[in-house]
Amino acid sequence: MKLHTYPTAPNPRRVHLYLAEKGLDVPCETVDIMTRQNRTPEFMAKRNPLGGLPVLELDDGSHIAESVAICRYFEVLHPEPPLFGTSAEEQGRIEMWSRRIELNVARPVGMVWVHGSPFTKGVVGKQLPEAAEQNRGIVKSAYRFLDESLAQSGGFIAGDAFSIADILALTTIDFAAGLVEIPLDPELRELNAWHERVSKRPSVQQHPAAAPR
Repeated sequence: MKLHTYPTAPNPRRVHLYLAEKGLDVPCETVDIMTRQNRTPEFMAKRNPLGGLPVLELDDGSHIAESVAICRYFEVLHPEPPLFGTSAEEQGRIEMWSRRIELNVARPVGMVWVHGSPFTKGVVGKQLPEAAEQNRGIVKSAYRFLDESLAQSGGFIAGDAFSIADILALTTIDFAAGLVEIPLDPELRELNAWHERVSKRPSVQQHPAAAPR
């Protein structure tokens, strides 16, 4: 088994935080996204035809891509501590919040990154600044929603226990603040308090976000 990864990128970082929370040690091979090693014909033919990271290579030579799919694979093998919930209610709530993070935060952050960052300008060809600005507003609105929701929750994104939803939110917010230049508004007290609290977890200290360039 081997994890093909670029540890500080937001999606691979999800898996590294998950594995650290589980206390699992999986061999890793770094694929340099800065030199587009993940987009070479060989990588795309053998590992992931979409060229994304991370990719988990299993012992039989097959592969599982997509960060949450990889985490789900390990959750079945190592259910404790549970990060996807145990009861039907917990699993449903965590899935609900995970989807909200993916659709309402991660996706617009990605659009700002694609259309508003100098780092992606040479890759995407034609950037659309108006798309970046529109999605920047969507992200800020989603942050306000998270702040309001945390005021009613048990201290974490999906309730009173740390879960995969917190991992998705943290890695997205860190990426947005560091490389996409969408920091958290200091007035969002609940969201900032949550971010400060989860950032102190040993898993996060072990796998910090990429520093701004």
